[in-house]
Amino acid sequence: MTEPILTLTGISKSFPGVRALHNVSLELFPGQVTALIGENGAGKSTLVKTMTGIYQPDEGEIRVKGQVVTLPTAISATHAGITAIHQETVLFDELSVAENIYLGHAPRNRFGMIDWKTMKNEAQKTLDSMAAGIDAGTPLKELGIAKKHLVAVARALSVDAQVVIMDEPTAALSQKEIEELYVLVELLKADGKAILFISHKFDEIYRICDRFTVFRDGEMVGKGFIKETPENEIVKLMVGRSVDHIFPARTATIGETVLEVKGLSHPTEFEDISFEVRKGEILGFYGLVGAGRSEVMQAVFGMTQIASGTMVLGGQTIAPKSAADAVEAGIVYVPEERGKQGVITGEPIFKNVSLPSIDKTSARGFIRMAEEFALARTYTERLDLRASSLSQNVSTLSGGNQQKVVIAKWLATLPKVIILDEPTKGIDIGSKAAVHEFMGELVSQGLSVIMVSSELPEILGMSDRVVAHARRAHHRDPRKTRIRSPRRWCVRRLVLPRRRRHEPASENP
Repeated sequence: MTEPILTLTGISKSFPGVRALHNVSLELFPGQVTALIGENGAGKSTLVKTMTGIYQPDEGEIRVKGQVVTLPTAISATHAGITAIHQETVLFDELSVAENIYLGHAPRNRFGMIDWKTMKNEAQKTLDSMAAGIDAGTPLKELGIAKKHLVAVARALSVDAQVVIMDEPTAALSQKEIEELYVLVELLKADGKAILFISHKFDEIYRICDRFTVFRDGEMVGKGFIKETPENEIVKLMVGRSVDHIFPARTATIGETVLEVKGLSHPTEFEDISFEVRKGEILGFYGLVGAGRSEVMQAVFGMTQIASGTMVLGGQTIAPKSAADAVEAGIVYVPEERGKQGVITGEPIFKNVSLPSIDKTSARGFIRMAEEFALARTYTERLDLRASSLSQNVSTLSGGNQQKVVIAKWLATLPKVIILDEPTKGIDIGSKAAVHEFMGELVSQGLSVIMVSSELPEILGMSDRVVAHARRAHHRDPRKTRIRSPRRWCVRRLVLPRRRRHEPASENP
């Protein structure tokens, strides 16, 4: 058997009140992709930070090509040949693409100055090898989320690393870009790189991974070869139980229309969007990344101003000019970009959850901390939040648990309509089931849910009706005499047959 490039043995790491890792081991082999699988809070992120020099282990050793190494800093990990592509990219909007790629290791000329021409040329070569379709001289702020993620991939590849860690690399990519990433992974394998691939999507894991290692509650509970192990066995290792029904049966009775949107248009993002959502209903918005779904929802929430159109909530016409107006009217929005728009990472959990409901937790101008804790506990327990305490800083939570904090924050406002934009993005299969079950509870209580998702099984399994979004090519609209711009969006309303409530929907469309 080929010797592993990277070996971790007996790694343990604890924080005050939390044992994040206990005696875990991991091996990464050249030319192979190893999947690191586990629920949110299982210790995956802590292990990655240990491998990249951000954390130092309390116990255990790390070997690179058989040699014991210490990684006191992130730079030392880079020098050891270990690089990571994180789920939440950390880039600088005011710098160019090339500057972001070579930040911290820019090529120098013979005078010790940055060689700008070489840097741009080398960055462009890396981008072209990925078929990214990005000009290295473009300011980063001009790129969308998916393109920024590809820049983060290029940044990692610009270092001649032997070990490449990919933490949810496809979370913000369209299907076309995901396929391109798969090709890139195959190129890295052919080049003898050892790849650690972290994902909650089993279709990805079974497509590109060779081995797997499963973590649960900070311990390694299983490993093996992907082709030799059925998916249900990995899921059982991951959650400690069998997950038979991902999409729970619901018994909600759909009532009258709560929110009606007519002819919603934006100068550049979408045109003539109309839909309605009823009491006790989950209305699914389906489309791939970049289809314009989020832009429509942000307009409904008052984050962006519309050019025309009307919205009627509970029989009253509303025109929210800000998010505060929308919340006051009874509409809340759980964003896709939770790190930037959903939480205050420098504050504890209980303050994040109680922030929009500050009037409920204060009296005579003073905040009552006991009320804040009680409010936060009510909703975080219902969502099965994994944290040491409600005083834990949100920045120390896993991505999936941060998402739960955002959902809990808005549910505490007792809204009429809740918009969930990719609610299970970056969430493991066990937590997905918890979120889906809770969505069912919400509609059973009469709440109206708009769920935006790019995962078709989730749309089919959870929605009562579906609105499909798609970017149209430049063509003539048969209903109008003018030409629609490529920046316009179209809406197709698909009515799904309501499934029998006692029969869970199949995950296959």
